[in-house]
This record gives sequence, C-alpha cells and structure tokens, in this order.
Amino acid sequence: MFTKSKSYDSGSTGLGIPPTPEPTPSPTPNLPAATPAARAPEPARPATRSSNLSTLAAGVKYEGNISGAGELQVEGNLKGDVRVARVVIGEGGAVEGTVHADVLDVRGRITGAIVAKQVKLYATARVEGDITQEQLSIDQGAWFQGRCNQAKRDTPGAAMLEAPEKPAKTDKLEAKTPV
Repeated sequence: MFTKSKSYDSGSTGLGIPPTPEPTPSPTPNLPAATPAARAPEPARPATRSSNLSTLAAGVKYEGNISGAGELQVEGNLKGDVRVARVVIGEGGAVEGTVHADVLDVRGRITGAIVAKQVKLYATARVEGDITQEQLSIDQGAWFQGRCNQAKRDTPGAAMLEAPEKPAKTDKLEAKTPV
C-alpha cells in the first residue's frame, strides 16, 4: 500500500523524508563576529498569564473556606465560603456558602449569598441566595431565587470583599408591619 517513496540525494534518512535544509547565513553589517551580544533575538514566546489560577476538579467534593488574591475555578462541589478576586463556577461546579469576589461567572450552582462587583449568570446557572453587586448580567435560561441589591462602593475592588452589611433594624420593623 505504501510502496512508493521519493528518493532524495545525500542527507536522506531513508524514510521518504527530505533532509532539513542548511540555513543560509545572512550578512550582518558592522557587527563583531561571535560575540555574545551579537546573537539573534529569540522568537517571541506566547504570552503567559500572570494570575494565580486554582482549579477545584470535577468529581471531587471539597469542604472548607477558600480565600486569596488569585483566581478560582470550581468544577467540583465545594461546601464553604469563597473570598478571592475572580471566581468561575463551571457547569458541573457547585458552591454551598457565601461567595465574595470582584468578578464572578456562574455556569453551575451556588447556594448562598453572593457579594461581587460584577456578576454574570449564564444560561446554565442556578443560584439560590441573595446577590449584592455593582453590575449584574443574567442570561436567558438562568435560574435565580433570591434578592439582588445594587451597591455602589467608594473603593473599587477591595471594598466588595468585605463582609456584607447586616440589615438595619428598621428593615425588621417594616417586615413585621402588616400591609
């Protein structure tokens, strides 16, 4: 079936693969020969992400609180509070507890309060709990049960990571007052 092969002149490996061509030196005007500074520049490397991304793997149950300045991607089940800069809940991921973040993308489940600057609920999201946010986006098909409160903070980022404020006593009185 594979009986035809091209024959190449000298340098053939015998496998039908042509030899690699010798690079032709390009003239370098006015550069000293063979100095370390005269090396050719390295090819551009792909940009690496400078953030600290942690992933909670699918099919694993985690228990405990998570906090830090990096990013967290949840693909498994977490029972505990989360306090990081960016959180992504994958379609198979679930969090039972309070989530504090600057940016929160939810494709899976959250049962508990959310406090974040930006919250995005995708079509596969299921959220049961109150959301306190500056920006909220809910895709068609997402399920949300709770209250959402828009909150503007003076200091962007860090202030959103503080614990949510307790409702004032007047709120409790209003709830008890018959309508």
